[in-house]
Order: sequence, then structure tokens, then C-alpha cells
Amino acid sequence: MEIDPILHAPAILARLGHELAGPRGIYLPLRIENDVVGWVDEARAEVLARFDDVFDWRTSTPLPTLVFNTSLKTIAARTAALDRVVDVLAHEGRLSAWRGERYAIATHLGSPPLCLIERAAARFFGIRTYAAHVNGLVRGEPTSMWLARRSPGKAIDPGMLDNLVGGGVAAGGTIAATMVREAWEEAGIAADVAARATSAGAVRVCRAQPDGLQREVVFAHDLWLYAAFAPSNKDGEAVEHRLVTLSEAARLIANDRGPDVVTADASLVILDFLLRHGAVDPDTPVYRALDALRCPSLELSMLDPERGSA
Repeated sequence: MEIDPILHAPAILARLGHELAGPRGIYLPLRIENDVVGWVDEARAEVLARFDDVFDWRTSTPLPTLVFNTSLKTIAARTAALDRVVDVLAHEGRLSAWRGERYAIATHLGSPPLCLIERAAARFFGIRTYAAHVNGLVRGEPTSMWLARRSPGKAIDPGMLDNLVGGGVAAGGTIAATMVREAWEEAGIAADVAARATSAGAVRVCRAQPDGLQREVVFAHDLWLYAAFAPSNKDGEAVEHRLVTLSEAARLIANDRGPDVVTADASLVILDFLLRHGAVDPDTPVYRALDALRCPSLELSMLDPERGSA
């Protein structure tokens, strides 16, 4: 497959360089025993400090650190304590819309969870989250890509354009299972077809958002679909599907206004696809700058009060 060079690389860099910029200011680590599992800004740290039966302040480091109380020794005890905190935060209007879905708080994907948390609170605590996205592709002259429009009722990025398939990896889930499930729910793609998707590595997002800190690893997949395929949403989370050329996809991820704005996450996955397939000359400064957007550090520095990120 050959992709014509995209003409929008500087505009993509201008938009995504702003959208995906690392967090600024001071962020404090949240620890479970010796493991840093989250990062919270000073305002949120002050809110959490109210719950002194759940979190302890530690001041032996250059910046204060919040640590789960050592009396909470088990996953069940930490989860129950965190649930009480999250209920209060939700009642006070500090979280995004309630999901009724658990994320695991763990040192790495697949490692034993240290605690479970309601998905709506994940960004408030700045925990590392994981998602699986799919580029739905159609061969032809030119090659095309399916995009979906998110429902206006979605808690995050309502009404924006998105990858054909994308979803968070819930506690106990796997990347593959998440991808297959979301492919059916969001686009009506049968499991045997979704299983043909090829893994294309991962991109990372670390940015401040209104509901907290998004620290996410997004696992990208490429799925080639028949020309006759027509997406059919099953769960009400997508209200439109659009088949666009790769050139049009590049133009859309450069766009930052109007009804046709692609989410930052999906834009990064699309950019990754374009870079992987040679749409930008790798010997140019703009390529190097775009490439750097794919892999920011997800760990923050406690020592830089101006920048906040390593």
C-alpha cells in the first residue's frame, strides 16, 4: 500500500502539539506502598487530604506524597475505602459522568491489581489507563478509512469524530477481548472479522483535562474491511459513520473547529497510521516533531514546579 504524502503535516503538528501538550504545574504522586500509581495536582491533593483515614501525607520527599493508609493491606480493603472517597467526589460534582465500570490500579497492564476504581474517577487520581482502538480500513484507489461520530450523550468528547472502534480496557480485561467486544458494540463487526485486526503497537497520552490527568496507553490495530462493509452501531455510542480517504483523514485531524473535530486520542492513532505508512518524510523536522507526539512520558517529575512533566 502506498500513501501519498500528506499536505497537512504542519497543521496537524500545530493542533496536536497543543492538544496533547504535557501537564504544567506541580503534580504530587499517589502511592500504594512503594509503587507510584497516580498523580494529582495540588488542588486535588488538598481534596484527597480530607480523607485522612484513607490517605496519609508523607513529607520526606521533595514534594509531599499521598500514600494509601498502611492499614489498608488488601485489594478489597483499598477498593472499599476508595469507593467511599469516590462516592463523595461524585456527590460534589468533581468527576465525569458515572460509568459503572471498574479500572484496575496496577503497576503495569496485566500485573496483579493493587486496587479497583470506578472509571469516572480514573483521571481525578491520574492513574494509568489502557485502551484499544481500531483503524477500519478499505483498500481501493484511494485507500479509505472509516470514522465514527460519538453520541452527543457521551461523557467524554460528545459529538466528536473518532476511530471506527475504541474502548477502555476494564479491570480483568485484555487488549484483544476489549478490541473484539468494542468492534461489535460500536461498529457491528463480527468477532471472527475483528480477530483479523493486526496489532500496530501503542501510542501514549499524558495531558491535563478538566476532570484530571489523562495518562493512557492506546493500543492501535489495523483492520482491513471489505468494500461492501457498512458499520452498524449496537450500543448507541456512535450516531454516524463516515468513509474518508487518507488525505481527508489527515485534513480532519488537523482541524480544530466546527462540527468535524476528531478527538485527540483518535487523531493520534490516525497520525500513527499515517507515519507508519510513510505519509511524512522521516528526514524532516516536522516528522521528528510528529513522531515525538506518539510517546510522551507517562511519569511526572516532582522536582520541576514550572513544567511538572519529565
